[in-house]
Amino acid sequence: MDLVEVADIPRSTYYYWEKRLDQADKYEAVKEAIKIIYHEHKGRYGYRRIAKELQKYGFIHDPKTINRLMNEMGLKCEVRMKKYRSYKGNLGKIAPNVLQRNFKAEKMNQKWVTDVTEFHLFGEKPYLSPVLDLCNGEIIAYKVMNRPVYQLVGDMLDEAVQRLQPGGEVILHSDQGWHYQMKKYQQTLQAHQITQSMSRKGNCLDNAVIENFFGLLKSELFYLQEFESMVHFEKELEEYMEYYNHKRMKAKLKDLSPVEYRTQILEAA
Repeated sequence: MDLVEVADIPRSTYYYWEKRLDQADKYEAVKEAIKIIYHEHKGRYGYRRIAKELQKYGFIHDPKTINRLMNEMGLKCEVRMKKYRSYKGNLGKIAPNVLQRNFKAEKMNQKWVTDVTEFHLFGEKPYLSPVLDLCNGEIIAYKVMNRPVYQLVGDMLDEAVQRLQPGGEVILHSDQGWHYQMKKYQQTLQAHQITQSMSRKGNCLDNAVIENFFGLLKSELFYLQEFESMVHFEKELEEYMEYYNHKRMKAKLKDLSPVEYRTQILEAA
């Protein structure tokens, strides 16, 4: 009694599948490329982004095909906190909402957004204060400290203003956090002809872009891996900022990274 009789299947069906299994996997090369891209981005890319990235290497496939192959390989996007509240009442001057949720900027250094977020690890709370340019989503400056003191925001602002060109006009939008109400902060803005803008009280949608960045950062870095120490976390954070600015494609930027898009704008100018 042979295997066909034991399995109780038609002989034609058996030989059909035997022939299929003997054939070389026609997706072998693309699977290897998927694996490389997936691990290069540390599981942060889903099948749509990987399909676009594959095109750079000459692999043109429908995203649904890439999704199927990734499922077969057991690869899936790993991206699936308590928000730091810096509002402490009116401690200084509240600026009007100049930005008015108009998050589109035609050129660099036209509209910036900022906020502060916190992380919890090793019994500590490191705080991150970045500035994001709305033209290309690039993080142009950031500061990390283990306390949310004014220097956290002040040092970040000092770094950001180095990007300004003489005669430039920029709006810098934030929430009504106490840092941004400080006289020293507002004097720095005035000294560089920066227009201050603030969200309405308790309305996070007024600063949605930086809020989305924080969500992305925590999904793609903080919740995605284990950290051996605070030093290790800060090193990984620095590497993520580099990755985000230079390598991570954005659909709104025609699948370019923020720095690639900025370079394209400057070359076209």
